[in-house]
Amino acid sequence: MSLWYVLAHQPVVFVTAVFILGLLIGSFLNVVIHRLPKMMEANFRAECALLDQPAEVQLTTETASSHYNLIAPRSCCPGCGAQIAGYDNIPVLSWLLLRGKCRHCKTTISIRYPFVELVTGLVSAGLAAYFGWGFIAAGCIVFAWFLIALFCIDVDTYLLPDDLTLPLLWLGLLFNLFGGLTSLNSALIGAVAGYLCLWSVYWLFKLATGKEGMGYGDFKLLAAIGAWLGWQALPIVILLSSLIGAILGIALTLLASRGWSKPLPFGPYLAIAGMIALIWGDNLQRIIFAI
Repeated sequence: MSLWYVLAHQPVVFVTAVFILGLLIGSFLNVVIHRLPKMMEANFRAECALLDQPAEVQLTTETASSHYNLIAPRSCCPGCGAQIAGYDNIPVLSWLLLRGKCRHCKTTISIRYPFVELVTGLVSAGLAAYFGWGFIAAGCIVFAWFLIALFCIDVDTYLLPDDLTLPLLWLGLLFNLFGGLTSLNSALIGAVAGYLCLWSVYWLFKLATGKEGMGYGDFKLLAAIGAWLGWQALPIVILLSSLIGAILGIALTLLASRGWSKPLPFGPYLAIAGMIALIWGDNLQRIIFAI
């Protein structure tokens, strides 16, 4: 009996395997969340420096920037710089066994690392249980992984990197090309409409106030969500993200004593709304249109 047969015909085994895979991917997402913004900043500084430096310095700058990526160097403790051994890098479990501290210098390791791993594992397992074995589940799980990474990066840096939003958009179109969640026509219109919706809001707000209400990354993220879920899901996503943003924004302002003028990233609300629409979008549309 092959492994594929067991995964396809034993739902408990399938969901458990996806949960473990999700934990491992969550560990990698922590690397992406931490390193990708730093890589973007390094590339930006290198490009700026290239404008007025001689060729010898240009080559050195480009070579130096290539040494820091999602693969190298190995993860290390921010306190003492000691490399993290494989047995100390087991998702969630290692953090619990080490009580959230570095083995060598006892520097506190943020609880967010195991939290991201656990959330990724649980979300992946939940989607596997909901959709069952097959192409649809695989695509939706990948969709969720991208949204988790984008959620955390936007919270940290107010950035939604093109390195994630654009591949997510193209993957959504390819996914629906091969019979995913919606038709290719719906996905294509969803990508265009998703971008234009927030692009229009951006310019209307800027013309009315002279300020920028959101970033271009938000346009691309909604376009990617439209490419995955189709244009029919966009009203639900926009409504939910606006509602979630208003509630959480007011709560954070009041509880954390934030100024009302301090900006809030909109990407996390889009990511949450996209996940809700993925599972309950059809039911929510029927409820709203029935009212």
